[in-house]
Amino acid sequence: MRGWLLAPERFTPALDDIERAAMRIRENASALVVVGIGGSYLGSKAALDFIRSPDYNALPKDTPDLYFTGTSFSGDGLAELLTMLEGRDFFVNVISKSGTTPEPSAAFRVLRDALEKKYGEKGANERIIATTDLKTGLLRRMADERGWETFEVPGDTGGRYSVLTPVGLLPMAAAGIDIRAALRGAEEVLQRGFEDAVRYAAIRNAHYEAGKKIELFALMEPAMRSFGEWLKQLFGESGGKEGRGLFPASVVYSTDLHSIGQYVQEGERLFFETFLRTEKGRGNLLVPEGEEVGFAGGRTFDELNAAAFEGTKKAHLDGNVPCVSVTIPERSAETFGEIVAFFELACAVSCVMSGLNAFDQPGVEAYKRNMRGLFQA
Repeated sequence: MRGWLLAPERFTPALDDIERAAMRIRENASALVVVGIGGSYLGSKAALDFIRSPDYNALPKDTPDLYFTGTSFSGDGLAELLTMLEGRDFFVNVISKSGTTPEPSAAFRVLRDALEKKYGEKGANERIIATTDLKTGLLRRMADERGWETFEVPGDTGGRYSVLTPVGLLPMAAAGIDIRAALRGAEEVLQRGFEDAVRYAAIRNAHYEAGKKIELFALMEPAMRSFGEWLKQLFGESGGKEGRGLFPASVVYSTDLHSIGQYVQEGERLFFETFLRTEKGRGNLLVPEGEEVGFAGGRTFDELNAAAFEGTKKAHLDGNVPCVSVTIPERSAETFGEIVAFFELACAVSCVMSGLNAFDQPGVEAYKRNMRGLFQA
């Protein structure tokens, strides 16, 4: 399950096909619905928010809106999505290695029905793109029978490590993201060596051995909130086994300093913090002088965010919360590829150090077995 280490070179030949499919979506639809759960959607959602914007769908653009579903059993949420798609041309990208994961399977069946009612069976088949196993599985069989365009879910890459494979690359390309730059960023990290990732993994494990139970990812940019969700899956699913492992959680500062900040500062010392901050924003928005803004007047928001980071880190260190800092130069496709590769490496190395298998998730199947039993009783 280490195919993700080869992602940059392995999927470069497929980029032309991915970009052609993305162009077909952009030219023939105002919306793309991505159907998948866990690693099948978290990576591309993190990329969309980080590289484009958390408000991507609301902003003026020449690329389609992206919607993510199949992430729960919320019928209300899916019904609302169908309402938002009324009167619009759309494509569906269904992502599943097997095609039998219950949440996305149920959502996809509803969306396939909506496509067939709108475009007819032939037209619907032209608007479904399946990212699935190369040879076997229900979704692969359905795609072959109905002529859906397909891309590969690598058999040697787990879902949470699949961001920079066609799983994540197709939705990213549909949103106008430079997927070649993202792969270049990942390749740079992989070629540079594992030293930084090993250092970070060692720090994580040292804190765990010292009694810390939680790693709190502190994100200094709201556009990284979804990246925090991806990190929680990456580290939680990889390292939470055999009654061991750090529990991954995430906060967005300075927002969450006004909610759970008190606990972080003075509550139980259960955790350490890993700060993720960008060195510069995309604009240089200035706070005008005025009596209501105090020290913030005449300063840019980049300056204020940097001061919030330094002030928060110092306060938490003084409060006996160990802190780690990861600095990201800017919000770009290339830096996204870099941080994805860095954390994938660090997670795998951290599990090796702990004697855990970073690539299985046996506990995830328990709730599925119980659900099937309830309906078969």
